[in-house]
Amino acid sequence: STQELHGRALFEHEKKGNCARCHLSEPANDGEPPQFTDFGLIAIAVPRNPAIPANADPAYADLGLCGPLRTDFRGRTDYCGLFKTPTLRNVALRKSFFHNGEFHTLRDAFAFYASRDTDPGHWYPKNADGTIDKYDDLPKAYWPNLNQDPPFEGRSPGGKPALTDAEIDDIVAFLQTLTDADQVAAK
Repeated sequence: STQELHGRALFEHEKKGNCARCHLSEPANDGEPPQFTDFGLIAIAVPRNPAIPANADPAYADLGLCGPLRTDFRGRTDYCGLFKTPTLRNVALRKSFFHNGEFHTLRDAFAFYASRDTDPGHWYPKNADGTIDKYDDLPKAYWPNLNQDPPFEGRSPGGKPALTDAEIDDIVAFLQTLTDADQVAAK
């Protein structure tokens, strides 16, 4: 559809979605269909998920590759907060998104990407003094690891988000086309 095609264009646009930077959308050199992942690592500061029992402890932080459950990268602070980039194939069938399952709709996951830095109060809780506890699940020492490429680049609170609501809807429509035929039949 026109909406799906527009969504793909936004997905690939370097200054809008920029999704294809990590979720590769072109066929591989051998002609294999795109996997929609670079199998890389990224830190995006997904909000803390209060439904995870370990998060009841305010001192606990899931730092991805550098702990606390993994110990092989514990001394590598440049890996703290990084998580594997998942494939987007069949993404419309998922019931939760990101490493901690904080989001439960594909639209919310993309809205977070679009406005993480322009409307942090929508995503992160407030501290006792009323300030926003931005990046509440990543200790400040590791904020330099955060991805700042578009759609995050140059965004600040109160600014214009990288994507409009209609553009987010278009990207979601495109992502729904990545559902494999056998999965559609099983729905």
